[in-house]
Amino acid sequence: MTRRGEVLIAVMNSWADWDIVRTQCWYRIPTVQVAKLKQQGYWSPQWLAFYQTKVFGAEAYAVNAYAQVNQVYEVYRWELFPDQPRDAKSEQRYCKLELSPLETLPQPIVSQRLRRIAFIATTWEQFTTARAIEDLLTYHS
Repeated sequence: MTRRGEVLIAVMNSWADWDIVRTQCWYRIPTVQVAKLKQQGYWSPQWLAFYQTKVFGAEAYAVNAYAQVNQVYEVYRWELFPDQPRDAKSEQRYCKLELSPLETLPQPIVSQRLRRIAFIATTWEQFTTARAIEDLLTYHS
């Protein structure tokens, strides 16, 4: 049985964060955002995919890669970035998603129109058959 939320598509809008995903195989989500996803019944993703924004040039406005979620746990920001100064920001809580190495989609899932995306919760079936972001926005059980 598939469930919406088994694949979570996250926005990727920075090369620094992309480098972390690619080389260190983890991604962070603020616990405040996770609480919203839990409230909607979309939390505990098995897969995490990345919608790349305009900073990625030719790969922009599309989902090009994904990874399996191996482990999730709560951490402070200072634990993720120990070289950054300890301040109020460093005390924020995040869910750290440890990932498998990235896999590239055979064909990108493109956005047919520009839209603001935070997270899209979808099923594995929808994710693997989608050709456009719009295909992920409706749920078929």
